[in-house]
Amino acid sequence: MRGWSIPLGRWFGIELRIHTFFVMLAVICLIYANAAGAGAATGFALWLLIAAAVAVREAGRLLVAAWYGLRLRAILLLPIGGLFAYANPESQEQAVNGPSRYALAVAGPFANLATALILAAVLQGASGGLNLLALPLVTPAGLIRSLVWLQAFLGVLHLLPAYPLDAGRLLRTALARAHGPTPATRALAGLGQFLALAAIFTGFFLHDPILPAAGFFIFIGAQLEDQGVFFQSVVDTVQMREVMLTDYATLSPSDTLADALYRCVHSLQEDFPVVRGQQLVGIVNRQRIVEQLRIEGNGYIQGVMSRTFQVAKPEDTLGAIIRRITAGRGLALIPVAEGEKIVGMVSVQNLMTSMSLLAEQRRLERLDSGN
Repeated sequence: MRGWSIPLGRWFGIELRIHTFFVMLAVICLIYANAAGAGAATGFALWLLIAAAVAVREAGRLLVAAWYGLRLRAILLLPIGGLFAYANPESQEQAVNGPSRYALAVAGPFANLATALILAAVLQGASGGLNLLALPLVTPAGLIRSLVWLQAFLGVLHLLPAYPLDAGRLLRTALARAHGPTPATRALAGLGQFLALAAIFTGFFLHDPILPAAGFFIFIGAQLEDQGVFFQSVVDTVQMREVMLTDYATLSPSDTLADALYRCVHSLQEDFPVVRGQQLVGIVNRQRIVEQLRIEGNGYIQGVMSRTFQVAKPEDTLGAIIRRITAGRGLALIPVAEGEKIVGMVSVQNLMTSMSLLAEQRRLERLDSGN
């Protein structure tokens, strides 16, 4: 979700990000406005109307998510809508397989279509001479008409049975029961990409810039979902014992910060488990040690260590641990324990390196078994 996106801050505890393709859409609107003989301000206004349609859609979905008690971690805004990242596996499961999936699928199109009808009624009542059916329906030269049809277009768009559109998500759930979630998602993501390409070529044939733009962003959304499912299918097959670090340094609660700093100088670790005997009692990172030494001088590790941590088992899957890391704000290290004994640790700092090396190890094992 962080790749190719711009942070917009945290709103009500939810991280909001906008995809750079949404920003690219502003350039498309400016080019479209210039080609239609309108100014740059009109093109930017058209982009704002698209953003308003997305905002209406996501507001409806957020209300439904809050009603069902779903906890969100982040939202990535695309021109076709938002992609939700849930704060815990329970919310993710409920959104995909629980009764809330129907309400979430309906909320977005309903919000857009209802808004379009209300706007059309208000505009027709205020100005009887406004022709809402004049072609083109969406154009910089007719922003008021575009205001209505952009809402309607986004609502109808999500009734298409292609992933990651809303109707496609419902179809995915039905197919997943028969064929499994990963094949179902990848098949519907492929269908979404096919429909996106069809929209792009149709738009070029009709000389309509809206269809190619919509098709392009559907293609990007399907690609993001497909990559996410592939990544999830991989990490859910990897156990913690396969990627955990077994050669690492620990600290004691009675160590001084000066002693810990010396350990940091001679170690590549960013985060250190704090153990008393063989029992884990806390976690501390290098930055915290340095900051405390600068502010208050020397002291003891027990005074600066964090006592908030989660412990994994060697047989836990990496997928489950990644969900824990992303759900816990600032969580960068998860110790791996058998009983109360620490046998390894997983650090965000080293995770990608461990995964790439594990992939190479598995490749060599397959070659050896083939010989």
